[in-house]
Amino acid sequence: MAMLVPAVIVAVLVGVTGYLIGSLVQSVARERRTNNVRKLWRNFGLSVSFCVLFLLSWAAQALAEWDVYRADQRAHGEPVAVRGFVVEFGQSTLENWQSEFLQLFSFVVLSAVLIHRGSAESKDGTDRIERKVDEVLRRLGEEEPERVKTQH
Repeated sequence: MAMLVPAVIVAVLVGVTGYLIGSLVQSVARERRTNNVRKLWRNFGLSVSFCVLFLLSWAAQALAEWDVYRADQRAHGEPVAVRGFVVEFGQSTLENWQSEFLQLFSFVVLSAVLIHRGSAESKDGTDRIERKVDEVLRRLGEEEPERVKTQH
């Protein structure tokens, strides 16, 4: 059981990361193939930048957490083991991902279901804009004949 936990953690972390990066690569390749897009950075720079930033920040988290883990183990007279670090690093990473996914998921779901009048995410925003445009067009339509009459 003790060896199963780190293996499951690594499988989940590598699986999720691999799926996301694989989806990005597949999407870029499909777009380049179907639309004959050649300039990778110009057309996909945002996605590539976020992917690189994610990997760099994750590596920095691993280095910082390794230092803390090593100091903590030494302070308690315990051996420094990679397996123990993988469990702690995996736990902190999954907690972070879980809170971010929960936050994003709840925002998306609640934005789709609930309304905050005037919010850019709410359904009422476009309805209100359409009503204003219709009102402007109606007023322009009413004033147009009067202007035409005065010009003749």
